[in-house]
Amino acid sequence: MSSAKNPGNVIGGHKANIANPNTSDESKEHSRQVIQDVENGNDDLTSGTSDHATDESGKEVNRVLGGYKATLHNPNSGEEAKEHAKAKLEEHGVDVE
Repeated sequence: MSSAKNPGNVIGGHKANIANPNTSDESKEHSRQVIQDVENGNDDLTSGTSDHATDESGKEVNRVLGGYKATLHNPNSGEEAKEHAKAKLEEHGVDVE
């Protein structure tokens, strides 16, 4: 069996995740980021490896920043969490409304 991923199936799965009312906001944000990466040509879904930029702890920077953006838009996030997320995004030069 091949280890290559079918890009149509991967994107379809992420679109289904976004439409699913039972998935978390964080999961939906991750799916949006993957779809955006593919549309921008920044993600190779045919390989089993990731070439995303990582920080010193091994976390994928774009995914972490996406989580901070999700925090800003989550009505259940506290003001302190939103301020922290905004500061982190500004540190990385991300425009926050």
